[in-house]
Amino acid sequence: MEHNRTPVRERRSRTPIRFSLYLALLVAACTNNASGSGGGGGSASSGGMPSTGGTGRGGASSSGGASGSGGASNSSAGGSGSGFIPNTGASGSGGASSSSTGGSGSGGASSSSTDGSGSGGASSSSTGGSGSGGVSIASSSGGRTGTVTGGATSSGSGGTGTGGATGTGGSSGAVPSAGCGKTSTMTFKAVPNESASAAAGSGNTLGHGDGGYVTIQSGGGSRDFAMRLPDNYDKNKPYWLSFTFHPNGGNAYGIDNGGGNGYEMAYYGLQKASNNGAIFVAPLGLGGGWANSGGQDLKFVDDMVKLIEDNYCVDTTHIFTQGFSYGGGMSYAIACARAKVFRGAAIYEGAQLSGCDGGNDPIALWQMVGLEDNTCTMAMATPIRDRFVKNNGCTTQNPPQPPKGPPYLNPGGHVCTDYAGCSAGHPVRWCVHQSGHGNAIVDGTNDLYNSCATAPKTCSTSCPCSWVPADVWKWMTSF
Repeated sequence: MEHNRTPVRERRSRTPIRFSLYLALLVAACTNNASGSGGGGGSASSGGMPSTGGTGRGGASSSGGASGSGGASNSSAGGSGSGFIPNTGASGSGGASSSSTGGSGSGGASSSSTDGSGSGGASSSSTGGSGSGGVSIASSSGGRTGTVTGGATSSGSGGTGTGGATGTGGSSGAVPSAGCGKTSTMTFKAVPNESASAAAGSGNTLGHGDGGYVTIQSGGGSRDFAMRLPDNYDKNKPYWLSFTFHPNGGNAYGIDNGGGNGYEMAYYGLQKASNNGAIFVAPLGLGGGWANSGGQDLKFVDDMVKLIEDNYCVDTTHIFTQGFSYGGGMSYAIACARAKVFRGAAIYEGAQLSGCDGGNDPIALWQMVGLEDNTCTMAMATPIRDRFVKNNGCTTQNPPQPPKGPPYLNPGGHVCTDYAGCSAGHPVRWCVHQSGHGNAIVDGTNDLYNSCATAPKTCSTSCPCSWVPADVWKWMTSF
């Protein structure tokens, strides 16, 4: 289990969180007194859930450089750090979403897609679509559909806009947020526990790109998140927005800087996969987790989405969530309750730990589980898959899986299944691997640390790194 020996921020008196009885039982089942093994790698520990007596072992370091003591309990606020995210800013891994390569009409200007219409004053036209005036944006492809008004218009395919400036190019169907064309008023601070001096010789302690740490008021208290902007951010270009939720005992900086794996696994590997082309967010859970008591974490998500959309140019049809373990439980809660806002969810070794309010709407799902995961087991993962197979109208099946190791196969260490028959824009991809409770799995081994991505090693054909980020990225850009 990951656990912060020194809190990222001094928390108020509401921590630790009180869990409802059903959640406590789920957490205890998913935790299974599992131990995190040492070292700073791309995977997180057997944690992800509140630690109720799990022990840490191995060499993961805790904050301030103190090493995690073997066997020391990490169930209390002062317990020694263990598992896969050394609390000196080392590991955290996996991915976040990315940007469309072209961006779509934005700012005061707009574009409309097939059969979209706008309303207002001057007109914009596209194939089959007409509108009058304002900024008219309509989406015909998946995600959230809607219009925004005000400003100038642009032309769609085959049409000419009148009465104003032309929107900047990009992918069709994007719906720019209210922040397009505006200068942000958000203030960034340094991300706690990240420093250039600590990164000397390793390069893995600072986050990557413009941005930093943000504190907001949500649900009557202060909440925090790290955020990174795309390279050469353009306020008139809508960008994809991705949230990455840490495991139990994890933190925002472990996601933001990639931990021991550095940039290779920052935001679970998708910041690199996107070529720094999206807006990435790493929220900090209360008490190191995502109990979502009374819906407070969902409220936090809503507040973050609104703040970012109001200050930056977001393609509101491409908002994603991903999370590992307890963070996977939070991403599941978002998939259940916010499927009309989020386009897709990637869940690494997750379970129903943060609730499922609603859970009847379709949403794209990428999900992974390990045959050796005794923390969030196959039996705990399949109900999530089956819910969205049903919601998305997919054809049910018994998907194949690799044999149990050893031997650990490469190739063949993981088997992914794309469900057939799913409704447009709502694919389900289910991946089973031979290894255990980690989010940066490497074929041919049961290594949970993505060790070849940990300096001084580098990823190569002779020292392979995780297949997971590339697979998630390919899935995200396929619909």
